[in-house]
Amino acid sequence: MAGQAVLLIPHRGDAADEGGLPGDYRKILAIVREADSPVQVRAVGERLGLDASIHGKLEPLRAKMTKLAARGWLHKRGDGRFTARP
Repeated sequence: MAGQAVLLIPHRGDAADEGGLPGDYRKILAIVREADSPVQVRAVGERLGLDASIHGKLEPLRAKMTKLAARGWLHKRGDGRFTARP
């Protein structure tokens, strides 16, 4: 689209459902929704098979989760953990 920016991660209100999200973002969203309580980035990383002992492996995941929160898909709590929006 010439002259228009296209968001890879749409705002929640702009998307019909999460099917418009890229696959890795859908996986993150599913893991957070399955959790019984707010989750840390480390727990999501472990479920995705990342080496959580290496801080640098978690930072890209943290950025993705923060982006999902900024777009309204997740809620980032003050303690840094994430929950799914109803």
